[in-house]
Amino acid sequence: MSVAMVSRMLRSTDKRLLWKFAYNFGFKGMLSVQRFKRRLKKGQVFPPFLYISITNTCNLRCQGCWVDVTKPRQVIEFDDLDKLITSAKKHGNRFFGILGGEPFLHPELMRVLEAHPDCYFQIFTNGHFITDEIAADLRRIGNASPLISIEGTEIISDERRKGKRVLEKTMAGIEACVRNRLITGVASSVCASNFEDLVQEKWVDRLIELGVHYAWFHTYRPVGPDANPDLALSPEQVIATRQFVVRMRNEKPIAFVDAYWDDKGQALCPAAIGISHHISPFGDVEPCPIIQFANEKIQDNDGDIFTTMTNSALLADFRKASAEATRGCVVLERPDLLKDIVVRNGAHDTTLRNTAMLELEAMQPRSSQHQPGHEVPEKHWMYRFAKKHWFFGFGAYT
Repeated sequence: MSVAMVSRMLRSTDKRLLWKFAYNFGFKGMLSVQRFKRRLKKGQVFPPFLYISITNTCNLRCQGCWVDVTKPRQVIEFDDLDKLITSAKKHGNRFFGILGGEPFLHPELMRVLEAHPDCYFQIFTNGHFITDEIAADLRRIGNASPLISIEGTEIISDERRKGKRVLEKTMAGIEACVRNRLITGVASSVCASNFEDLVQEKWVDRLIELGVHYAWFHTYRPVGPDANPDLALSPEQVIATRQFVVRMRNEKPIAFVDAYWDDKGQALCPAAIGISHHISPFGDVEPCPIIQFANEKIQDNDGDIFTTMTNSALLADFRKASAEATRGCVVLERPDLLKDIVVRNGAHDTTLRNTAMLELEAMQPRSSQHQPGHEVPEKHWMYRFAKKHWFFGFGAYT
C-alpha cells in the first residue's frame, strides 16, 4: 500500500464506491471487530465476518473443489439470506463474503446486495458471468467487490478448471469490472502447477496493467472428492509465497489480502480464532468452507444466527481443539483430530455426495502455513497496524 496505490484507486474507481468501501467495510468493519473483541473477553464468540456459499451450482469443475457442483442445484433462498444478514447486522456485522459454486448463478444475488446497502460484500467468482450489464448493476448498487479467480496460464486454467477458454472468459469479466470502475480483485489458488507463473513480479505487474486493485494468493488445499495431492505446495514454496506477498505489498501499487498470518508473520486459522465461520448452500453452519460437517442450520432459533453460533458445541470444540493443536490448518495437519471433533459432537455430513468422512479418513497429514522458525513479519506499517488491531490474533493461541 502506497501513495501510488491510493492515487491509482482514486483515478480508476467510482468515488461513491470508494466511499461505500471505506465506510461500510473499513469503518464499520473495524467497529464490528471491536465488538468481537469485547465479546471474547466475556467468553462469547460470534464472528464479525461471515462467509456464505449461496449456491452449489457452477459452470466449471475445478480440481480440488469441495462443493457438490455436479449435484442437483441448491440455493439459499432470498428470504433466508435476508434474514441471516439482518440477524448478523444486529450484532455489528457489516462484511459478508459471498461464495458458491458460482455466486452469479444465484438468481437473486443482486436483490440481496440491494437489500443491504449498509453492508459490504466480497463476491468470489470465476468472472464468466460478469458482463458490462452486470458490472454496471454492481456499480449502481455500489456495495460489492468482485474477487475474480485466476489459476494460471491458458493451458493451466483449462486443465485445473476443466473447461474451454477459461482464462479468456475470466479476463473478459475483469475487463468489464474495470471499465465500470468497480473495486476489482483477483484471487489465485497457488499450487505446484502455477507457482512459477503466478509467484512472479511480472504477474503482479500484469494485474496492475489490467487495472486490478487487489490480489489474494491462497495456497492450494487438497480436499474434497477430486483432491489432487500432487498440486500441493512444498513447505519451501509456502514460505516463498508468503515472502513474495510481503515484498510486493511494500513495492507495488496494489493491495494484497491474506488471512492466514498475523502481523508478526505467525500462522493462524481464521476459523480457529473465531473471526469467521461459513454457511453452506444448504444453510449449514460450518467452521470453514472446507470442513463440511455441521450440527446447526441458519433456520435454527427462528433464524437468530447469533444464538445459533454462540451456543454451538461443535464450533466451540473446533476452535479449542484446533488452537491447542496448531496455529495452522488442522484439516491439513491433523485430519485425525478433525475426525475426532466431528465424531464426538455427532456432526453430520453436509454434502450431497455423503462421502465427507471417507474423504477425511483418506487424507494424509501434511504441512500447512504453520512453520515455526520461518515467520515472515509484515514490513509495511499499515498492514502491520491493521492486522495487529483489527483482523487477526485476539489471544486464541495464548
